[in-house]
Amino acid sequence: MNTRTTRISSSFVTALVFLFLPTVIPGSNRIASTSAATAVPRASLTPASAIVLPGGVDSNSPLLWNLEDGERRLFVMTSFDGIPRIATGTALERLGPAADVTFETHPGHGVWMEAIVFDDVETWYGYYHNEWPASRCGRDDRMVSRIGAAKSVDNGRTWQDLGPVIQSPQSATSCQSNNRYIIGGVGDLSVMLDDNKHYLYFFYSQYQQQREAQGVAVARMVWADRDRPAGRLALWRDGIWDAEAGRRELQQTIPGSMRRRLEWTYPAATPLVAPTYAWHDTDDRVDAFWGPSVHWNTALQQYVMLLNRSKDESYSQEGIYVSFSPRLDEPSLWTAPAKILNGGKWYPQVVGTAPNGTDKTAGSSARFFMSGRSDWVINFSQ
Repeated sequence: MNTRTTRISSSFVTALVFLFLPTVIPGSNRIASTSAATAVPRASLTPASAIVLPGGVDSNSPLLWNLEDGERRLFVMTSFDGIPRIATGTALERLGPAADVTFETHPGHGVWMEAIVFDDVETWYGYYHNEWPASRCGRDDRMVSRIGAAKSVDNGRTWQDLGPVIQSPQSATSCQSNNRYIIGGVGDLSVMLDDNKHYLYFFYSQYQQQREAQGVAVARMVWADRDRPAGRLALWRDGIWDAEAGRRELQQTIPGSMRRRLEWTYPAATPLVAPTYAWHDTDDRVDAFWGPSVHWNTALQQYVMLLNRSKDESYSQEGIYVSFSPRLDEPSLWTAPAKILNGGKWYPQVVGTAPNGTDKTAGSSARFFMSGRSDWVINFSQ
């Protein structure tokens, strides 16, 4: 499906000027992108020998470098079926087997650890996608997702849960949705810490009931609040950072328990691109971006976001897209998504191959992963 998306931000009309003009390479599902204006970078894919991350993968997979026993090592967190695992090695191509991690207090149900930020001292801050059954709707076969935080002081092997960071009101769940997996909430996320280490930016997918509330959204939190994130977010809404949007609600926190506590919920942020065909309507057709993965590109001196684009309620892939922005604090600067691959698999990521390369830092040439497997090099140019 190639219907044009509608950009909620007023910058969409301007961004259209910079859209890539995709050209299908004969005999391939790869897209060669050319730009209508030199101001917008370009991305292209080149086949390469396979690299597979340890453990099953059905989410974004954060990577980071750290010292362990005096040796500099690369760590990767992979998650599958709601269970996060960690692996380590001396290089991206030399990672050992994945091992289970431990939560001192588990958030409940499935947890996918999708982003990690290191405080440069000893603590990792992890941000996870957490799915709970839609019991309020009487549909335990469907899920409502939320975003939570945790921290680790032993290189990701043990985690202390810090609780929910972003979650939607229960009233925003679409109980009658035909969606195969998620019928409400937020999740499928990526995070970036700005250069000044002042704000932590969340890029995430919204699955609320209304079409205008769906799509990839942005929120931010003061980095100094990372140990107490509840209620600390500002959402990008109607062109401003809205720090007053959250409100406290009673939430059940432990499966099968009567114990309850106050937790913060948030309305929908303004999506970067709203769906043309929504997730939760009466037909199977969908045209929606989701699952952002963001990194800083040292060659472009810009931030790069990869996106999935779904065409039905089962998340079948229409393609993989890329968007660029020079700054994190002004979400309207993100360029209109441009296709780099027809079809593809969920959870596209860029992983840098330079000595300090991770899922958050890459250069002009890096590895392109989907679902934990890389068969491509992705090349960026101005």
